[in-house]
This record gives sequence, C-alpha cells and structure tokens, in this order.
Amino acid sequence: MLLAKVEKRRAEAVRRSLFARDAVRKDLAILEEQDSILIPLKENIDAETIREFGLELIEGESHPRTFYRSPYEEIRDRIEIPDKLKSYLPDKWEKLGDVLVLKIPSELDDYEAQIAEIYARVLRAKTVCREVGIITGPYREPNLKVIFGSETETVHVENGIKYKLDVARIMFSSGNINERKRMSELECEGEMVIDMFAGIGYFTLPIAVYTNARKIIACEINPLSYRYLEENIRLNHVESKVTAFLGDNRHLPGKGIADRIIMGYIGTTHHYLPKALELIKSGGTIHYHETCPIDLFPEQPMRRIDDAMNGRRYEIISVREVKSYGPSTIHIVVDVRVLE
Repeated sequence: MLLAKVEKRRAEAVRRSLFARDAVRKDLAILEEQDSILIPLKENIDAETIREFGLELIEGESHPRTFYRSPYEEIRDRIEIPDKLKSYLPDKWEKLGDVLVLKIPSELDDYEAQIAEIYARVLRAKTVCREVGIITGPYREPNLKVIFGSETETVHVENGIKYKLDVARIMFSSGNINERKRMSELECEGEMVIDMFAGIGYFTLPIAVYTNARKIIACEINPLSYRYLEENIRLNHVESKVTAFLGDNRHLPGKGIADRIIMGYIGTTHHYLPKALELIKSGGTIHYHETCPIDLFPEQPMRRIDDAMNGRRYEIISVREVKSYGPSTIHIVVDVRVLE
C-alpha cells in the first residue's frame, strides 16, 4: 500500500489538499508517527501532485478508518467568528513542546484572544505566541508576541532528543527536521566533529546521541543559546562526548583537528569557510549550509566553496535542498570532502 509520509507541521494543509484532489483512500486510517503522519494514497495518484507537495512515498499498511475529525476542523467549528473570516484561520502551526506558534493574518486581529484560546485547547498547548515579524539579527531571534498563557520556556522532543529553549527568544526551525535526522544517521565512528554554529544543539545533539563520534566541539556565540546548549547536553546525557565553547568560532584554537565540520548557519556562512578549512583535516567532510536564490542554485554555493578552497583539492559529495526559505529562495546544504 502506498503511504505519504508528511511532517506534522504541514500535515493538516497537505491532508486537506490531497482530500480535495481525491487522492486519499478514505476507507483507511491516517496513521501517526513521532514527527510525521502517514496518509494512505490511491494507487493512481499522479506524479504532478507528488512533486507539488514534495511527498515522501513509502510502502506500508494501514487499517480501516474510523471517523476522523482533524484538529483544524474542530478549531473551525469551535471558533465563533463570522463564517467569511474562517478561511483566514491558520491551518499550519508550529508546536514546540507545549508552546504553539501561529501566523495570524491581520483580518483576524479583533478575534486574536479567542483564536489563541481555542487553538491552545484543541492542540493542548499551555502558551500561544503570534508571529509579528521576521527572524532578525546576528543571533536570529524570533519576533513573537505571547497571546495566550505566559511561560515560553519549554522542552521540545524530536526524534527522541530533548531540546530545552525559550521559544520567544530562541529560533527553532521545524523545517530542518530531516537534516537533523540525517545528522543522527551519519557514519562518523571515532571522528572529531566541530559544530561551528551549534545554537542550542540542533545538529550537535543528534550526532552525540545517535552516532559513534568520538568527540564533538559545539561552538555558540549567543550567551542565551549557549546556556541552553549546556543544559541540553546534560538533559541528553552526552557530557562525555560534547564540549561547549562560548564565543566566535573564528577564535577556536587548532589547525587540521576536525574529521567533520557542521556549518549549520544561513546568511553569511561563506564568510566562515576559511576558518572551517583551517580546522578540517585532509580527507575531512564539511556540511556547508546557506540560503540561495533558486535561479542561482547550485552555482552560487559551488562558486563560494571553490573560491574559499583557493586551489585546495576537494570533491562534492552531495548538494541538497533543506527547505524553502521564501518565494524564490531555498535553504541548501552541500557536503564537501577536502582532499588535501
């Protein structure tokens, strides 16, 4: 049986769209995994729909469907606003621990308090925050307003890993879930790994918990993120494998010490390539992230890597899109092996 595996953060929107296209087996149950749902599909689903929604297709089994009423349907029924405004209710959200983050359009400003309370009840959140601006500054701080509850510190569990953070002050991108999972599956037994932009441990913790890396140096410049990084190292019991470093990663000591380097920052990541190349061993691997206009992909990251190499030999292992970052921009990652 064909199943579509969809991340929970976008599951409701995808589910509704697939039902509208009559692509779902309505006689079978939608299943739930830790971070995803599994939607049973009709065998004749067309390739265009698969591409449009970026569906990950797997073979599996379901069971006969009992009546399913989605959280979004329940929210729409409960909220007492004019019917003409219900189409503006957000059908996507980000839930981090017990804190919910919503994008509420201005058309619903007058109903903000009621909307927050209903979403909190249906989705079992203690606090609801509203996005009021974009992520800004060198520390990539979220721009949120608390509209229900008060406590924004929480513990978010993903792939068995605990991330403690203050959602109102620290960015957490659910869109990077597949990349975090990929880091947990790396073959890096005995390696020395440096995470140059560790944050609260986004990539450090999956490597530390699930791989046989020998040692991980996790560097973070933001004092608040660093505090949570240290706490998350303890929460996940990886103190023996991870050493946290507070400060600018360009001040990390040593040359040719790392078997693998994670550059999980976007914006000006290429400015830090010279330092990464100073730290990497011959034969080591760099996971280089950046944002790139779609029409400049993959030329832009390739050029930046080649310029930084300055004649050193290297090979590209893989180039992949992590997620969309806007109408014409994508977040990408390049895996590159430095040969000398």
